[in-house]
Amino acid sequence: MERVDVAVVGGGPAGTSAGRAAAEEDADTVIIEKGVPRADRDGPGPDSTDAAGMLDYWVDLMDMRPDEVPESVKCRELNGTTFYGPNETVTLRSTRMTSSYPNFGFTFNRARFDDWLRERAETAGADYRVGNGVQSIDVDAKSGHTLTLRDGATLKAEYLILADGPQRTVTNRVLDSLLPDGTIEKLASPRANHIAYQEYREFPDEVFEEDMLKFWWGAMPGHTAYPWVFPNDGTVARVGLTMPIGLDLSTIEDPTSYALLQSTDETVPAGSEYIRRLLEREYGDEYDIEEAFPLVEDRGKRGGTETYPISSTRPIDSPTKANIAVVGGAMGATSAFHEGGDHVAVRTGKIAGRLAALGALRAYNSEWKHTIGDEILRNVALADVVRDYEPADWDRTFRNVNKMMRNGGYHTFDALTSGISGLGLLGRYEWTKFGYRSGRYVQIQADQYKQ
Repeated sequence: MERVDVAVVGGGPAGTSAGRAAAEEDADTVIIEKGVPRADRDGPGPDSTDAAGMLDYWVDLMDMRPDEVPESVKCRELNGTTFYGPNETVTLRSTRMTSSYPNFGFTFNRARFDDWLRERAETAGADYRVGNGVQSIDVDAKSGHTLTLRDGATLKAEYLILADGPQRTVTNRVLDSLLPDGTIEKLASPRANHIAYQEYREFPDEVFEEDMLKFWWGAMPGHTAYPWVFPNDGTVARVGLTMPIGLDLSTIEDPTSYALLQSTDETVPAGSEYIRRLLEREYGDEYDIEEAFPLVEDRGKRGGTETYPISSTRPIDSPTKANIAVVGGAMGATSAFHEGGDHVAVRTGKIAGRLAALGALRAYNSEWKHTIGDEILRNVALADVVRDYEPADWDRTFRNVNKMMRNGGYHTFDALTSGISGLGLLGRYEWTKFGYRSGRYVQIQADQYKQ
């Protein structure tokens, strides 16, 4: 049987970052990626599906230099983002976060990003194997974890890093054997994830905004459900949306208040229909949408489209006493609320890989909280604050946010002088954060795992 120091399941941003970090510490490391086909990649690779935007301070959270991401990976440098409510609009020109990156951020090609991270892992000495997924894992912290691959091959690893993304195809089976009965249901995909869908569309020159992200809130029902437009290369943009899995329209109190629903809808529209309605609403008065905004069919997974899951619940601790770490989307560190989280995937992978190689994996749970805990806390708290929002709530919130803005960014003094409603919004957010203090945002804690 083949033996390695560290086995990583999943070859996306978290997995390759873990593999690279472990290999740089001279650990014998293998990364196992089942591989999926894409129209814009030669050969199978990781499931590289994300709207793919990076804010300025996220570069620092990845523990990267401002110039470290190659220009060939980037699509557009960004100068801001606009949030659209039903009637109110907020435009941010600054994240107001300490950052070494010179601009608001950038959009990037996720498949190229993943391939670049793979190259870095392989250069460091990690063995990246694609096309043969994991069939099962026999957990044994004393003698080593045994991985059986789909072709029947087996390998034994002292440390196991699970990085198979929000669907947790392998992760859930491993963790289920270490948790009390029923606990793993918290991470069932319909409960723990949203579904995202996007299309690559060519835009007319006159309406293409090359340096701005756009999000629409309160346009469609569902917790943290929203459409977006991300500028890509040329005049191509990714038009997409995030929405809950299995939403029942009969539970929506006033469906007619949502701009992208119609009175004839009996079920939630498909992602492609939502996008058509968004483009019609924004540009239909001047353009024939299918002619002026055609699909770019050689992009994405297939035919210019792609669908993918994204985490929507709080993160989990890892069973580190069993020499196992869960990273990135598999641990719930990514978030539907801010459209993904490649930055936290990269950083959690780096932390886990390095600690595993040094034989210090038991420090992982405390280390990732110390490093990205503030980011996770913001995302969890904000998602809770808006959990029951309806369209009118978004308009009220954006009016309050505009009162707290100065020069395109949030300002403390303006927040304090924004009036009762503005202070109420800020107070709810701060109180929610306080409730999750000291890592209480973790939904499965380390002491719940069987020893």
